[in-house]
Formats: sequence, C-alpha cells, structure tokens
Amino acid sequence: MRPGFGAVLHACRERAGMSQEKLAEMLNRSRSCISKFEKDHKLPDMSTFLVWLEKTNAKDVGYALVSGMDPATVLQTVLQVAGVA
Repeated sequence: MRPGFGAVLHACRERAGMSQEKLAEMLNRSRSCISKFEKDHKLPDMSTFLVWLEKTNAKDVGYALVSGMDPATVLQTVLQVAGVA
C-alpha cells in the first residue's frame, strides 16, 4: 500500500519535532483527531491543513501537494530532508 496524505502530515509533524499532543493543542484539536488525520481515517478541512503546514514549517509540502505531486513522492522527499530516508 502506498503512503497517503496522512503519512505526509505525520512526516511533517515528525520533521518539526512535535508530538501529536503539542500539534493538537496548536490546532485546537484532540490528539485523537490528529491521529485520525495521520492514519487517513479523516481528512482535515482546508483551514486545519493550512495551519498544520504553518505550525510544522512545511509550506513547501503543501505547495507540492496542491500542485498535484503524488503524496508518496512528497513523503519520500520530506523523509530525505529530515535525514530519515
């Protein structure tokens, strides 16, 4: 199974060195809600998505996704930049 949108959100949060709890607090969401976004059980609304990108300093990732790049390609790039892959 190819990584989806949630995996990209997860990688952005991890790259920023944030816990789900910290990001949930910043987004005024529950930790459970953040988990659902990252597991592709729920899609964030546009406002939440934009704040997520801002708080995790991942606007570059947002631009790539909005421009039509494949989430798996974006995830691979994020992980390389973070030094994980």
